[in-house]
Amino acid sequence: MTQTSHNNTYDYIIIGAGSAGCLLAKRLTENPDKRVLLIEAGKNDNYIWIHIPVGYLYCIDNPRADWRFRTSNEVGLNGRSLIYPRGRVLGGCSSINGMIYMRGQSGDYESWVTATGDDAWSWKNALKRYKQIEDYHSDANEWHGKGGEWTVSKQRLRWPIMDVFRQAAVQAGIPASDDFNRGDNFGVGYFDVSQRAGWRLNTAKAFLRDAAKRSNLTVITEAMVTKLKINPVSKNCYGVEYLRNGIAAEAICAIDRGGEVLLAAGSIGSVQILERSGVGAATHLANLGIPVISDVPGVGENLQDHLQLRMIYKVNGIQTLNTKANSLFGKMMIGLEYVLKRSGPMSMAPSQLGAFAYSSPEQKSANVEYHVQPLSLEKFGEDLHSFNAFTASVCNVRPTSRGSVHIHSVDAEAPPVISPNYLSTDEDRKIAAESLRLTRKIVESAALKPYMPDEYKPGKQYQSDAELIKAAGDIGTTIFHPVGTCKMGRAEDPMAVLDSELRVRGVHHLRVVDASAMPTITSGNTAAPTMMIAQRAAELLTGE
Repeated sequence: MTQTSHNNTYDYIIIGAGSAGCLLAKRLTENPDKRVLLIEAGKNDNYIWIHIPVGYLYCIDNPRADWRFRTSNEVGLNGRSLIYPRGRVLGGCSSINGMIYMRGQSGDYESWVTATGDDAWSWKNALKRYKQIEDYHSDANEWHGKGGEWTVSKQRLRWPIMDVFRQAAVQAGIPASDDFNRGDNFGVGYFDVSQRAGWRLNTAKAFLRDAAKRSNLTVITEAMVTKLKINPVSKNCYGVEYLRNGIAAEAICAIDRGGEVLLAAGSIGSVQILERSGVGAATHLANLGIPVISDVPGVGENLQDHLQLRMIYKVNGIQTLNTKANSLFGKMMIGLEYVLKRSGPMSMAPSQLGAFAYSSPEQKSANVEYHVQPLSLEKFGEDLHSFNAFTASVCNVRPTSRGSVHIHSVDAEAPPVISPNYLSTDEDRKIAAESLRLTRKIVESAALKPYMPDEYKPGKQYQSDAELIKAAGDIGTTIFHPVGTCKMGRAEDPMAVLDSELRVRGVHHLRVVDASAMPTITSGNTAAPTMMIAQRAAELLTGE
């Protein structure tokens, strides 16, 4: 092995052991001659609630697994601030997310090609990467791969109320679907999930567990990267500085051997580290007294996220999780079913049934996504309602609103200012009103009639466009998909932070490999696309 005499010198330094970082660590250590360091701010993923699917309820907003960020008070949400979960643990957001396996639609990737000028990001090329990573629940086919590290499973439960909602959606003109990952998602059906035998699958389990056995990988947890080491003259990024147990330390990247620093800290974390290191908008950095290494005005801009509008319907004559989980006997039976069979409510992803639909006939492809749940609650973290109800959350999967995230202190532990700017465009407000009307149309279908659905939230009193937009602001909440804050783009795009190969503008030996690289958000859940981006980075770095 070609090791330098310095034991803190590495060929690759990966910052963040999340959806991208763990995959990168596995791929880059396949060459035994490359020394790789993976640095994670959070702890090991040996917390039981990470691995039980329903445990996301106990991980989100819990400092054991979450950074516990919040948004600014949002004008579009009628002045409300939202919790903004981001994984702070091995596996990152894959340890606390909704476990839905979703690639987005083919048009998303064609828009990346337009934004970057690079056909490597086309749907056809992205599909090859997805298939390499995947271990799909049925045979390999033109859409799915077998034998990869990432298990894609069918869910291990059904709910009568979900089946009824699916029938109602079909009656409303949305076709039944058994696979949301073929490039056109129009349809209704149960989501595929990132689980293995009823347990959550996170990227630490899927990729890091094997890689950690290799002598050329070093993993450091509970280490906060304070800044990147960048030579202000040559603009070479040659290492990182971090704090562990209150002690400052550094790691050096062997750039003379083609080494690189790979920032995989996510759409929030990667921005914080770049800005603390002097890479960002010069005026903002100067205001904080940070010496400017590279004036890149796009850092922290272009924040995109999916806002879900949670409509709740009371029902009669059919059981939902609300009443099943509200009795001691019901809770015992739920626990017993999971212990004995790894099935039932404790094996549930937060959303079981999905649908993609057109909010209006003028849309060119399905532009809204439903996450339907056999339960209801006032807000996340509170108890389920005492009455039977289901929740139909609908989100605009191609929002035009753009927000930002920026540091306001050089202190690495200080939370950033996160301003998603939800519902700030006329188009997003129009689609919000259309979405609420579409949900009502589905619920009014014949299949649901016997159960007398009654709109509990937002309530039938909201009818006009203005009233529905106000209602959307009241019931809207993040579905935890922030992307785009270090977007890829063409050389002539002044707001592009990265080139099409994920390299940071104006700095050498530094790439950003996470969801922040997306020029535009994918139409659906963002964990799988983040892994696909990491797979692309691995191809570029290994030359495969």
